[in-house]
Amino acid sequence: MSRRTSHGRGGSRRIAVLLGTSVSGCVLVSCGSGSGASSFSPRPTAPNASSFTGTAPSALASAASSAIDSARASASAAASSASAAASAFEASVSAETARASAAAEKELKNVQGSGNAMSDVAVTGLPRAETGGLLAVIVAITNKTDHKASYAVQIDFKDSDGKVVDTRYVGAENLDPGQRAQPVAISREPAAPKLTPRLTKAQRY
Repeated sequence: MSRRTSHGRGGSRRIAVLLGTSVSGCVLVSCGSGSGASSFSPRPTAPNASSFTGTAPSALASAASSAIDSARASASAAASSASAAASAFEASVSAETARASAAAEKELKNVQGSGNAMSDVAVTGLPRAETGGLLAVIVAITNKTDHKASYAVQIDFKDSDGKVVDTRYVGAENLDPGQRAQPVAISREPAAPKLTPRLTKAQRY
């Protein structure tokens, strides 16, 4: 009887050991595949740069783009500057000669022929670079008499066929003997077709 009892206890120990090992294994591998089992999430890794397409903009490309934008802005500014220069030039001349021009035009209305003072007047063209692109001439008026005098001058701008396209009047008032005045006559016609300024009338009064 005692031998059987000893054998039964040893068998119970072995069974208990086996059950313990089985339970431990289940804990390590989460024993069940049901919905309640947790899934394994691997640690994220950096993407493979070799699979990317395209290239990031380089410093050279950025500089080239900036240069193009700058050139466009400069061209626009230059065009605006040229227009402003023409307006400024004409405004400054007009402010100085408006009243004299009106007086000269009025004086010349009743003058027959070329007038009595053609020899007292000389016409010199101005470079367009100095006039904002406008066609302009300096009208040099010199009082060659021995008494004070005023002058009225007509400048015609003619095309290649000799047709008068534009007319401007300038004048100088109360010049002393030997004194010179240099008003400017400006044509408001476009640069093309090319026009030629001509001294048409000069009257001393």
